[in-house]
Amino acid sequence: MVMIQHIVSRIAIYILAIVMLIFGIQHFRFPNDLLVRVPTFLPGGLIWVYIVGAAFILAAISFMTNRLVRVAGYLLALMLFSFVLLIHLPNFLNTADNEYARISLTNVLKDTALGAFALYIASNAHHQRILEETDLKEEADRTRRHEVVVE
Repeated sequence: MVMIQHIVSRIAIYILAIVMLIFGIQHFRFPNDLLVRVPTFLPGGLIWVYIVGAAFILAAISFMTNRLVRVAGYLLALMLFSFVLLIHLPNFLNTADNEYARISLTNVLKDTALGAFALYIASNAHHQRILEETDLKEEADRTRRHEVVVE
C-alpha cells in the first residue's frame, strides 16, 4: 500500500513539474506578453520575466530529479504566493472590468493552489527520498537473494 501511495505521489509531482516546465518555457518564448504582468514598482522589467521563467524550469528539474526538492518547493511556493499578493490580488481588487476581475481571481486561486501543492511537496521531500532509497535497497536485496538461489 505504501508503494502505491509513493507511486501516486511521484506521478502528481511529475505532473506539477511538467506544468512548471511549460510555464518556464513560455516565459522565454513570449517574454513581452508577460512583461505587462510585472508590477511597475519593480525595476528591471523584462529581467523579471526571465528570472521567473528560470525559477519555474529549475523547480521542475528539481522535482523531476528529486534533488533539492525541499528548497525548490519552498522557494516555488514563496514565488507563487508573492504573485498572489503583489500581482493577482491587486489586479482583482483594482479593476472595474468584470472580465479582467474574473481572470485575476482565477489567477489568485490558481497560484494559491499551486503554491499550496509546492509547500506540500517541500514538507514531504525527505519522506519521498527515504521511500526511494528503501525501494532501491529492497530491489538490491531481492536481486542478491535471487542470485544466491540461482547459484
